[in-house]
Amino acid sequence: MRQINPKADPLAHLPHIHPARIPRHIAFIMDGNGRWAEERGFPRIFGHRNGASAVRSTVEQCGRLGVECVTLYSFSNENWKRPQGEIDALMAMAVMYCDGEREAFIRENIRVRFIGSRKELPTEVVQAMENVEAATASCTGPMLCLALNYGSRQEIANAARTLAEKVRKGELSPDKIDEHTLTDALYTRGIPDPDLVVRTAGEFRVSNFLLWQLSYAELYVTPCYWPDFDHAALHKAIIDYASRDRRFGGVQKSSEHSA
Repeated sequence: MRQINPKADPLAHLPHIHPARIPRHIAFIMDGNGRWAEERGFPRIFGHRNGASAVRSTVEQCGRLGVECVTLYSFSNENWKRPQGEIDALMAMAVMYCDGEREAFIRENIRVRFIGSRKELPTEVVQAMENVEAATASCTGPMLCLALNYGSRQEIANAARTLAEKVRKGELSPDKIDEHTLTDALYTRGIPDPDLVVRTAGEFRVSNFLLWQLSYAELYVTPCYWPDFDHAALHKAIIDYASRDRRFGGVQKSSEHSA
């Protein structure tokens, strides 16, 4: 990861967008790595390796643009169904990414967090995750949230069990359970909900990703595969987001009497 130049104009390529219109939190469903490789006659893992380059570029550019949090759907809890060789390669890449980018994260003041279940992950992967989380815990800049062995239904079920156990122990009254107590029991506690979710490879579904947290997020789908997702593609997504009217159940002031 290259060091971000703090003197660079973060909106140089988006001059017509006010900084207030930049999403605070962007979540990415990084789809199409395998297809990108197969269409070029390469093994699927080749696509994942090129996808890692897109991760570096995207995280850097989001930081320049003033995005406060980036979440990447790195490995679903349903991805264990893939060929074992591909899984092994992905786990090895996770370790290399954590270890290889750790100093850059510290230098760029990026705090790293992981969401998902760690129980099924190899010991060396969990160790690498814990190392980079600890090393960046005091960073005060943008947050990079990596969803690894993550599934939203599992996350919500775990949160429900946590609250049920508190009720059983007398630590929580059932009538005190609301959306805030459930939110605090999720993996993403303390992380703002995404404003924009970007999915590559043209798939119009959220694939068990942040189902609770995406309640009010804007969805943007691009046909390009993740390894091809560059600065221009990111800018296009943000421009589209900035043009939308986020009403959160309300109406525009200008249309109150006509809607």
